[in-house]
Amino acid sequence: MVDVFSGRLLVSRDGRSVDPEEALQNKVVGLYFSAGWCSPCRDFTPVLCDFYTELLEETEPPAPFEVVFISSDHSAEEMVGDLKKKYNITAIPKLVIVKQTGEVITDKGRKQIRDKGLSCFQNWLESADIFQNFS
Repeated sequence: MVDVFSGRLLVSRDGRSVDPEEALQNKVVGLYFSAGWCSPCRDFTPVLCDFYTELLEETEPPAPFEVVFISSDHSAEEMVGDLKKKYNITAIPKLVIVKQTGEVITDKGRKQIRDKGLSCFQNWLESADIFQNFS
């Protein structure tokens, strides 16, 4: 993930700045391209939040998963532009699931969560080459 977020900090849910390398280490990462003005985004965001909560707060140990929200709300345009190009984002909402290297596991994360629920995470984990005993 170092290449993807090189020289940038992420902001955690509680508003703290965090080092992407540290925050995303040994995790499957969902890059969530979304915006507040986008109706389909507003429909999917609560679904993604529930998915995230179940994986991290209702499993023991917590799943090695993190979501990075990438806003299309006319701010931080350099970063959004770079990442949109890198991951070929032509429409939102889009959930791209990536390995530690930034390599794409699937660009259909949204559809997979809607169709399969939590079971899709195990497939992502197997593809991510992360060594953890999560089940």
